[in-house]
Amino acid sequence: MTEASTPNAPAAPRPKPKSARRRAREFAMQGIYQWLMTNDTGSNIDRYLRDSTPYFPKCDEILFRAVLFGVIKDIGPLTKALEPHAERPLDEVSIVEMAVLYVAAFEIISMPETPYPVIINEAIELTKSFGGADGHRFVNGVLDKLAALVRADEFAAAAAKRRNG
Repeated sequence: MTEASTPNAPAAPRPKPKSARRRAREFAMQGIYQWLMTNDTGSNIDRYLRDSTPYFPKCDEILFRAVLFGVIKDIGPLTKALEPHAERPLDEVSIVEMAVLYVAAFEIISMPETPYPVIINEAIELTKSFGGADGHRFVNGVLDKLAALVRADEFAAAAAKRRNG
């Protein structure tokens, strides 16, 4: 069979569309990154993100606003919650990874209705998309330790479920 007569290869599968909650976390992470870089107001960052992309209306705006403004309001306690679980000083962590850590830590601490494995998985995916090559491993380790402390019962139940299959 010649190359000209070879049937076309099947098209690559289309990537799964992002959920509204994933988009909200992505925008919140971008907003926290911008806040860490510029120290601009949350309102200005909110407005900028809304106006800068046609995809913003597809995000869960309630989750986005809760996380963006919650992280900004609780930055001190979130930093204190994260520090003991990082193997290096937080001021040595990339700003992208810090933005992801703040978003996920806020959800782990303040949004118990969302299972912690979902939050950690979303943080890993954000870090893979926007962070350094191995940043997702660092983020996973820090958040796993935080979840074990903050959500001890949920963490123990998930561990038992993994052990028992």
